[in-house]
Amino acid sequence: MRQRPPWGMTITVVGGGLAGLIAAIECAERGIDVELFEATSLLGGRARSTTGDFVANHGPHVVYGDGELWRWLDERGLARPARKPPVRGIRFRHGGALHHVPPTAALKALRQLRGDAPHDLSLREWMTAVGGSDVASVASAMGHVFSFDHDPGRLSAQFCAERARRVYSVPSPARYVVGGWGAMVERLVERARSLGVRITTGSRVDVMPDGPTIIATPLAAARKLLGDDTITWTGTRIAILDIGLRSRRGDPFVVFDFDEGVFAERYSAPDPTVATAGHQLVQSQVGLWPDEQLDDGVRRIEQLLDEAFTGWRDREVWRRRFTLDDASGALDLPGTTWRDRPAIERGDDVYLCGDMVAAPGLLGEVSCASAITAARLATERAPVAG
Repeated sequence: MRQRPPWGMTITVVGGGLAGLIAAIECAERGIDVELFEATSLLGGRARSTTGDFVANHGPHVVYGDGELWRWLDERGLARPARKPPVRGIRFRHGGALHHVPPTAALKALRQLRGDAPHDLSLREWMTAVGGSDVASVASAMGHVFSFDHDPGRLSAQFCAERARRVYSVPSPARYVVGGWGAMVERLVERARSLGVRITTGSRVDVMPDGPTIIATPLAAARKLLGDDTITWTGTRIAILDIGLRSRRGDPFVVFDFDEGVFAERYSAPDPTVATAGHQLVQSQVGLWPDEQLDDGVRRIEQLLDEAFTGWRDREVWRRRFTLDDASGALDLPGTTWRDRPAIERGDDVYLCGDMVAAPGLLGEVSCASAITAARLATERAPVAG
């Protein structure tokens, strides 16, 4: 058992992604000395963005204006400037064709999803019972945009309903950080340093530090560091394709694919700063089936782009493609809720935060909520420094 150090010593944060930066800021705002270690040379984790002519987030990222992450950022002046999504340019792929309006089955599914949903049934089982197989099929496809899973119909009905109500709200609560999430990370880092947080990059922590420690790493790294095989949860594997295109009038803003589960979004529509002049940035993703490879997923994405973005292949000037494994947030299977995920408080003054732990919220909001809780628990017995 680790010995409890005398209060007044440093709180160590392991991991410099979104959760780690928020946890460090929260601790420092409480007057506690904080030291943060990041294994790579770059801060931000999955919240970082590319640099150059096209500023692409590490996967599709928005902040929801009705959620905890936006509130926390905005209270500190870290969320803005941000833009609301366009109200035009939305397309729906269903039945092998693109439409300007969602299919009737999707509207029926949304009406059902506004009500209470059981946590012990899958989305597909529940929607089949209340709406029939066609509605269940479309409802499952609607889950791709907030779960990134290859089969959202297998997930808890409650998990999906809570997220669908917000993602498909009209008007949308989505907010696009101007300059990409990398710009937001820069503001977080500046805030942390202004509070006295000591940040060291390129420093992997392989042995648990002395004193109170907040672990803000992916679960696999936390599992290894703590030697605790119970730190695990259901995730998914996705294919990402980002492309820079020469501009063309008539390109859609966003395409919801209810056939193949692809989601494509023209990020330069709300925020022109993410693409060089005269060009557009499109970020797309699809959940990969267990035996599916990146090339297969990219082909599915490209098939949707063929239908939605006229002549895009001749207009392409830049691309990036990669897979994300268990790196797009927690998925709750039937019979589980967020409370069943790995606990934040681990004992011996060790705390866990990130987007796959026991905290509520939508996507990045889980990192924020868990980081705030971890900081509160780590500091609640500590006296103010000085």
